[in-house]
Amino acid sequence: MQGLIGKKVGMTSVFDENGKNIPCTIIEAGPCVVTQVKTEENDGYNALQLGFGDKKEKNSTKAEIGHFKKANTGPKKMVVEFIGFPGGKYNTGDVLDVNLFNDDTWLDVRGWSKGKGFQGVVKRYGFRGVGDKTHGQHNRERAPGSLGGSSYPSKVFKGMRMAGRTGNNKVMAISLRVIKLIPDSNLLIVKGSVPGPKGGYLIITK
Repeated sequence: MQGLIGKKVGMTSVFDENGKNIPCTIIEAGPCVVTQVKTEENDGYNALQLGFGDKKEKNSTKAEIGHFKKANTGPKKMVVEFIGFPGGKYNTGDVLDVNLFNDDTWLDVRGWSKGKGFQGVVKRYGFRGVGDKTHGQHNRERAPGSLGGSSYPSKVFKGMRMAGRTGNNKVMAISLRVIKLIPDSNLLIVKGSVPGPKGGYLIITK
């Protein structure tokens, strides 16, 4: 599972050789610093721990500062472990950038969807609401309606679609094709959309 940590820049569109307009997402992929190398001998598996995005020392713990100092770098905002990098190829302190990928590579992108706070059932699940909108209806237009339980079973079943927190979930967009690489700016243009708002962190894997 080779990959990088990135940040969503925004969306745009490009034209292919046939003149078709393709919606795309621009991602700032790296540069990522190798903050720890895990090996089969020491940890039981091979993996690289990558850090992305600078963080002020005053906002970091002493343990974090000491951990990143071993890699000769400052504290990082985002740290992710990638399993499956070739053993012995990378060392602590190495920098990985967008050149890890090629044109026409297919990627999976994980991110966190936009949080929408506490929402009712109409916005959260698309309920149509209850009853007529006229003839003395008071304030029940967007209510969920009956929950089903009476004297038996005298409870609300688990999984009932009710109001609650919406969004801010981990989402993966799979099999996105790389349209273009811009190594000078560490930018990656992929076909389609990825989860999260502009500036949201992303985990990009081959």
